[in-house]
Amino acid sequence: MKPWIMALLLCVGTFLTGYAAATPVDTYQFKNQTNQERGLKLARSMRCPQCQNQDLVDSNSPVAHDLRIQVYKMVDEGKSDEQIVQYMTQRYGDFVLYKPRMDSKTYILWWGPLGLLICGAIVIGLLVRKQRANKDSNEAFTENDEQALKAILQDEDNK
Repeated sequence: MKPWIMALLLCVGTFLTGYAAATPVDTYQFKNQTNQERGLKLARSMRCPQCQNQDLVDSNSPVAHDLRIQVYKMVDEGKSDEQIVQYMTQRYGDFVLYKPRMDSKTYILWWGPLGLLICGAIVIGLLVRKQRANKDSNEAFTENDEQALKAILQDEDNK
């Protein structure tokens, strides 16, 4: 078998194995399809308190499993999304939310990238302006030097 085919099969096998290991299987039975979609959407919008940057659905930790089941049960009980999010944030803080709320504690998260973009644009504008000013001064210097050089050459020829 050719080495590139073996490498391709190894990559595909590694990808499928990792994907299968990262997706937990829950046997929770929802009351209807709408609740299942809503429960999964809510669980995907919440971060596992134990894992690094995984939502409740993707995490394999026991805490994430318990929280996932809690979210599913609350959805089936008919609680609203706001009630479920409030329940989770009261117990685990705002850390549990992937998309933090807009309030005074999270302004830097929401507006920080825009501020950095504006600062970067200002710095780039100043650098371009300074470079143009240096370019103009270099050209004037070159003309003066050229005239001085011509004068020196004429003096040399006259001698």
